[in-house]
Amino acid sequence: MRGGESRAEDNPQWAVATFAGGCFWCTEAGFEKLPGVKKVVSGYSGGQVANPSYEEVSTGKTGHVESVQVYFDPGEIDYATLLQGFWRMIDPTDGGGQFVDRGNQYRSVIFYHNDEQKALAEKSLAELAASKRYSAPLVTEIRKFEHFYPAEDKHQDYYKNNPLIYKFWRYRSGRDQYLEKTWGADLHLAIAQKPQAGSFTKPSKEELAKRLTELQYQVTQEEATETPFDNPYWNEKHDGIYVDVVSGEPLFSSKDKYDSGTGWPSFSKPLVEDNLVKKKDFLLIIPRTEVRSRAADSHLGHVFTDGPEPTGLRYCINSAALRFIPVEDMEKQGYGKFLPAFGK
Repeated sequence: MRGGESRAEDNPQWAVATFAGGCFWCTEAGFEKLPGVKKVVSGYSGGQVANPSYEEVSTGKTGHVESVQVYFDPGEIDYATLLQGFWRMIDPTDGGGQFVDRGNQYRSVIFYHNDEQKALAEKSLAELAASKRYSAPLVTEIRKFEHFYPAEDKHQDYYKNNPLIYKFWRYRSGRDQYLEKTWGADLHLAIAQKPQAGSFTKPSKEELAKRLTELQYQVTQEEATETPFDNPYWNEKHDGIYVDVVSGEPLFSSKDKYDSGTGWPSFSKPLVEDNLVKKKDFLLIIPRTEVRSRAADSHLGHVFTDGPEPTGLRYCINSAALRFIPVEDMEKQGYGKFLPAFGK
């Protein structure tokens, strides 16, 4: 279906971004290579004509620019990283088109969908200008998104469906030669992969000895217990989640945290039940139920049956076994799927 406002109809968890960077065959191909990008649609944006054809846009009289709409998972890649990828696809100093493609319909534009995207785009553009990478002024526009009209089917996935023609045309366009000269070793964007379900692992002992503090190592690897009322999270009251300091496995939520009076972080239930393993231990003669993380096998603490309703449980956990992620950082650190519980 052509026309209409942008919506992540395929998956409500996806977010949407819209960019124009010259020929949409090339920008579509570039964005689809970024991890976390789920779908890219070539089309037209920024003009006054509804449902324009390729021929109409090519006249330069519709006000539209060749654009791409990028559907991405914020839990895997953020908008700031998409911007970094975008700069590595275009010449932001060219106001008359892009490379061999000339005319207003090929100029570079960032269409922001909300105030956050606008602020990030302006910040990214300012940082690029301050980098002195370019000798000429940057002219890429930052405009409010209004409409996006998908292009004809023959223009979708053109680089996949017509690989020989596309490669020849792209080489002759001069795009790659310019980008390689401008960016050098920085051309290929390094993207840190964010934690995905099932990807949590335990580093080697040597790595843990370097990365963890002495107390964190003693607690998680040697079943030590930290001092009550003298640890980072016993009185932490901010919204967020607690993950394994070793592996990053999501373990507990501030929504289930309460003041047990013991001086250790206490929770009435886990955030992800399957990420915990319970074992009996007899270190204090009286049997207790130890709680460990599943992937990293970190000692976390113990669970008792004197907690509040409705569970009646008290997960008494060492701060040294945890890393707290405040709600405002959850998405960019890869835990965005837990945000609905916080009304986000």
